[in-house]
Amino acid sequence: MNESHLAYLSLGSNIEPEINLPKAVTLLSQSGEIAKISSAWETKPVGGSGGNYLNACLSYKTTLAQDKLKTSIIHPIESSLGRKRAQDKYAPRTIDIDIILFDGEIVGRRWLAQAFVIVPLAEIYPEFHNPNANESITKTATRLRREIWTETRRGVLG
Repeated sequence: MNESHLAYLSLGSNIEPEINLPKAVTLLSQSGEIAKISSAWETKPVGGSGGNYLNACLSYKTTLAQDKLKTSIIHPIESSLGRKRAQDKYAPRTIDIDIILFDGEIVGRRWLAQAFVIVPLAEIYPEFHNPNANESITKTATRLRREIWTETRRGVLG
């Protein structure tokens, strides 16, 4: 029997996000089990231009190792939805899917201060402790929502 892994994924789109975010969720559900999904949250682009983003987080059960999840599932989904990797890492995009936690381990610490990840993650994983701020993710999310404009967008993800 294959070992099961739990990943928390962050999804974002600012090119037709009302279409691309739900499509990405549907495609992910075809290759693993989505246990929880946050609301869609609207945020301004960070470090770039273009329209506002819709962001969400979900918990994802898979039998794939972290690197295989990225290369076999995430990158093909991003490509199928028209993701073009540009020189400018802040360029507008149809979809961006990042692994933020894998089997309880933090994958890259830069997201620990990003409202577009923290706010939706706090919605589905309020028990998570943010080691950068030494506080609960719920407390971090509350603080970031006071500092950075975010707004929930009902109806985008069901």
